[in-house]
Amino acid sequence: MAVDASSVTVPRQPGDGARPTRGRGPRGLVRELVNSWAAVLSLVPLGLLAVACWFGQYVRPSADEWCFLPYVRDHGISGLTGKFYFKDNGRIANGWLVGLYAKPGVAGHQWYAPVSAVVMVGLLWVVIALVVRRSGRTAPRGVPLLVASMVSVVFFLASTNTYKTFYWPAASVSHTLAPVLACAALIPVLLVRGPRGRIAALAFAVIAGTFLGTLSEETSVVLLVVLSAVVLFAGQVFTEQVRGYARRWSLATMAGVAIGIVLLVTSPGSRNRRQRYGAGTSMLDPHSLSASMAHYLDILGTVFSTWQYLGAVAAGLLLGLLVRERSSGPLLPVRPFLLAGVGVLAFLVSGYLCTVITYPVFGAKVELTERTWNDYLLLYVLLLAGIGALLGRAMRRRPLGTVTVAAAAAVLCAGVCFSLAGPLHTLGHQMHVRAKQWDRQDEWLRQQAAGGAKVLPYKPTHVGKMLEPFSHKPNGWPASCVAQYYHLDRVTHGKRLP
Repeated sequence: MAVDASSVTVPRQPGDGARPTRGRGPRGLVRELVNSWAAVLSLVPLGLLAVACWFGQYVRPSADEWCFLPYVRDHGISGLTGKFYFKDNGRIANGWLVGLYAKPGVAGHQWYAPVSAVVMVGLLWVVIALVVRRSGRTAPRGVPLLVASMVSVVFFLASTNTYKTFYWPAASVSHTLAPVLACAALIPVLLVRGPRGRIAALAFAVIAGTFLGTLSEETSVVLLVVLSAVVLFAGQVFTEQVRGYARRWSLATMAGVAIGIVLLVTSPGSRNRRQRYGAGTSMLDPHSLSASMAHYLDILGTVFSTWQYLGAVAAGLLLGLLVRERSSGPLLPVRPFLLAGVGVLAFLVSGYLCTVITYPVFGAKVELTERTWNDYLLLYVLLLAGIGALLGRAMRRRPLGTVTVAAAAAVLCAGVCFSLAGPLHTLGHQMHVRAKQWDRQDEWLRQQAAGGAKVLPYKPTHVGKMLEPFSHKPNGWPASCVAQYYHLDRVTHGKRLP
């Protein structure tokens, strides 16, 4: 058996069961340096996320949330969930999650960003660590956290509208949290051992798929495309040990998603929404399909020209440089580059299909509804990290250049974070200004309403291109919801703050 002389100083003797001792050659030196600095480097994206979470205290209700707040106040979480199903859009799981953050009122909106950030980073961290382990490899403890935090940073903050991606709870539940929860559905199947565990994981897959199917149509589309690719290409990318179960688990999850979608599209709320936007079979019209493709290409142009997404590649590169094969050998995948190619194809197809189903609702503005991109952008960011890991794994065979590559990847991770810090600070300042305006007006409206007033002026306060009352029409939505929130008969368009 060949021995890597660059990394072994004491050769294995016949009958000697001891592991070889790592030396201080180029490859061993890189391993020790990056092992030591991976955890330290992860503090940079985690610190940026901490700042983003701190700005969450300046979030105040806007747009749809003006209507959610009084309804949850008067009818509870179950009432809002029923309203979603019977009147608004049919998204049962979505209505329940919205009710959870709307029930505490303004405080729920303020805490949503930090709580969701911790949940998302934690889930991605667990998924990445388990994928590394189940692939028959090991990595230093800090490296999966580095990858998860960098993926989260670019996913949340490299968006063309970070407010709607990260801070607006209504959009985050539908388009930011939803794809992360879809990734988290992998956790049980990556943990299970034995026949009973596998059966339980299949049952959980059906339940999770049903939940996701009633949470977000776009995330459901991405899931169906990705899982279909797994079913079709499992024989090419997985080992014989796992390919059969990978197919069964994918089919179980797809069945759950299909159940959820049927529950959604047959609901009275979904029918109302389709009638309201004329979005029935019009999405399959040739003009709609071609227009969707044109807009999707423009979206891809924006995404591909956002250089900060390279931070995910850099983090994956460090992961690839550090992972090591276990003695038992890898379980998956056997053809990683084919898996990457299938992933890229799944991203392109699912992104287009998401544009197809949103175009009838938003029309030409589909390019401006950045929040709906997130359902497939998480897949894009994870693919970039995976491609970076494959490149890092290939570069391990050239130890003399590994130091330079590792240093460049670390610098790129830090550079991406620093480049996003400026826009985040600007957004945080804008949110702070709006929070002070919102709070002052809120106090005045409550005082006047308590004194018996029934009609009061309301001045819109804007941030992050959010819709506010009177943005488009003199008495437009959600002005009536603002009146209901303050127990008024009507609000008028105020010209200045009280």
